[in-house]
Amino acid sequence: MKYMILINHNKQTRDAWQNMSEAEQAVGMKAHMSLVGDLSESGELIVSDALADQSQAKRVLVKDGQVSTTDGPFPEVKEYVAGFYLIECDSIEKAVEHAARIPEANFGMVEVRPVLSAGGPDM
Repeated sequence: MKYMILINHNKQTRDAWQNMSEAEQAVGMKAHMSLVGDLSESGELIVSDALADQSQAKRVLVKDGQVSTTDGPFPEVKEYVAGFYLIECDSIEKAVEHAARIPEANFGMVEVRPVLSAGGPDM
């Protein structure tokens, strides 16, 4: 089963990261790199990446066949996705175990969601 591990940020977590020393930031990055290495070695990692700042985002709306976009950041959004891991493992419990290794989990900012396959029973 595939699982998406979403790493969320908000103003407080972003400020906390920016106020960390270089050594503290290095510890956080090392935790991510260690997880990527372990997931790659086990064959569970499909892809993982950080996302650009929300100020570079575009919200897309199609109405009556016309496409319009709105530039970020989006003030009504309190939390935004900052990065993700797409993994394939045996159970959601295993996915949660991996997610718990992500530094942002210490702030309650990590979410694990099963990925639904097109045409699967849960679609």
